[in-house]
Amino acid sequence: MTTVTLDALDLSALLCSRVCHDVISPVGAIVNGLEVLEDEDSAEMRDFALDLIRKSARQASARLQFARIAFGAAGSAGASIDLADAENVARGMFGDDKTQLSWSAPRALFPKNKVKLLLNLVVIAVTAIPRGGAIDVAVTGEAEAPVFVLTAKGAYARIPPHVEALIAGTPASGTVDAHAIQPFYAGLVARAAEMGVRFSIDGDTVTIRAEPAAPAEPDADTGADGNGI
Repeated sequence: MTTVTLDALDLSALLCSRVCHDVISPVGAIVNGLEVLEDEDSAEMRDFALDLIRKSARQASARLQFARIAFGAAGSAGASIDLADAENVARGMFGDDKTQLSWSAPRALFPKNKVKLLLNLVVIAVTAIPRGGAIDVAVTGEAEAPVFVLTAKGAYARIPPHVEALIAGTPASGTVDAHAIQPFYAGLVARAAEMGVRFSIDGDTVTIRAEPAAPAEPDADTGADGNGI
C-alpha cells in the first residue's frame, strides 16, 4: 500500500486540532461554572460551580501537560525526558475511576522520541478499552534499545479500528484527518525512534509491544557494500 506523507503545515494543523479537541471540553466547563457564579445567589449552586471549575481546571492542565510531552517539543532537539515525568503526565491524563493505570519503568532519562512514542501508545491503549478497565505499562531494557509492553484489559476490548494501518502510515482511505492523526503521528514517532509496534488480542486483553526495529535486510543480489557479490 502507498505510504501517506503529510507536509509540515498539514501535520502541525492536524495535531493542533487534536490538542484543541482534548482541552475544549474542560475549558468550556470552566466558562459554564463562571457563568453560574455570576448569575446564581444560591450557596449550593455556587459551591457546585466552584467544584466544577476546580475539577475542569485540573483536567485542562493535565491534558496540556500530557500534550506538551506526547505531541510537543518538550525540550531542545535531541533532548532526553525522565520517565518519571512521563508517568506523572500519563496518570494525570488517564488515572481515574474508569481506567486504572499501573506503571513499571526505571527512573531514568530516555531519548525524547522514545518517550513520546510510549505516551502515544498509552493513548491508543486507552482507546482499546472503550468501557474502561486496567492498563499496565512496562518498560524494560536500556534507554537506547528499550522494550515497551502495554496491556489493556477491559470489557469489549479490541484493537482500535484502522490503528495498525495508521501507525504503518498506510491508511486504507489514503488520507489522514484530525480524528486519525494521533495513531498516524505515533507511527511517525516510532519510525523516528527506530522502533516497531505490534498489536495482539487475547479475549478481553489487548497487548501493544514496541521494540527496536530489525535492520533492513540487504537485497539478495547485493553484497554488504551494496555493489553486488
